[in-house]
Amino acid sequence: MITTRGWAALGAAAALVLLFVGFGEAELFAGGIFLLGSVIAGALIVRRSRPDAKLTRHITPRHLHEGDRARVEIRIFARRPLRPLIIEDEVSKLGRARFATSRAGRNTTVSAHYEIVCRPRGVYQIGPADLIISDPLDLAAVRTTTGGVDRLVVYPAIEVLSGFPTTRGHDPSVQSAHPSYAPSGGDDFFTLREYRQGDDLRRVHWPSSAKRDELMIRQLEIPWQSRALVLLDSRSATHTPESFEHAVKGTASVLHHFYGGGYLPQLWVGDTVRPPGPAPYELAMEKLAAVQPIEALDLRHAALRMRRHGHAGGALVLITGRLDDENLAVFETLGRDYSKTVLMVVADEEPDFLVPFKLGGAAASVVGLNDSWAGAWSEAIGAGRWSSASPG
Repeated sequence: MITTRGWAALGAAAALVLLFVGFGEAELFAGGIFLLGSVIAGALIVRRSRPDAKLTRHITPRHLHEGDRARVEIRIFARRPLRPLIIEDEVSKLGRARFATSRAGRNTTVSAHYEIVCRPRGVYQIGPADLIISDPLDLAAVRTTTGGVDRLVVYPAIEVLSGFPTTRGHDPSVQSAHPSYAPSGGDDFFTLREYRQGDDLRRVHWPSSAKRDELMIRQLEIPWQSRALVLLDSRSATHTPESFEHAVKGTASVLHHFYGGGYLPQLWVGDTVRPPGPAPYELAMEKLAAVQPIEALDLRHAALRMRRHGHAGGALVLITGRLDDENLAVFETLGRDYSKTVLMVVADEEPDFLVPFKLGGAAASVVGLNDSWAGAWSEAIGAGRWSSASPG
């Protein structure tokens, strides 16, 4: 309750009293008593002025990319007069915003805003906020926590890519210059799953819903040529900190490009690949916002598990740092189930280990730390190998 200035005043008061004892000067004693009384009076003032207010916070935009700016607006509804009032709102790992107002009347609203430069990527916690009321001399203060906690998701930075794969369906003789756009799945029944908010009620499977006493949705098959798997090799042994961040940026760019081009890509960063659900783009980008290098990760077994679960489709994109046998094992295991495989290697020079991938039919390119993903993507595609048309 007593501030740093208040403790300094108490120390000065004690020193003045000691000087009075030593020298007998009444002015020294009076000064010590005055400082002591000021601290006590300040403590009594703030004790009676404990903040009684409600804080709300509005973040725009809530989801944004690395390097963007977010605006945070806070509103405080005072149920009783507050003065002077200090507001502190903390953003985890990024800093703290501090505001001051001379007074806030009863049943009035005080608003303020600040901006956050969102760097680096990640999931940040904003709040709770602290409301601080101090006496006029700032000798004592009372602090109240309010406002709850909000999340700010900073996606990785992205680059705009161009070109879509020439994929084929189950019939190898049938080629498709662009994916069959199917945001809600195709016409073939695939499986049943629990209802999620936002699902089309026309896809409710009523017999199963009645049997389980909960809504069940018919999950329809995604067209084969619309599928894609974007695999980020997140093993710490294959990356430096700089190459890993560049690889995450490339992965985000590829996902953004695929979603915009009519694909329904799945993302793997070392976890379980799940069928697309509500807001798949946001979920994938949030996963990339939080991804970190993994110490122990077995790519071989992960690829075998994905193949056993039937992962296949039009395009496979593998993004890695240092190439090794495990990357080759992933290509040999999964590449046969995708009509087009793209390998993007974050390195300063082309590794010799790239040859087996090219001989196996993969479109490959090396991306330097200072190179753009747009250029490397176009280089990996090659003239005539990918379509520049967008889906219609």
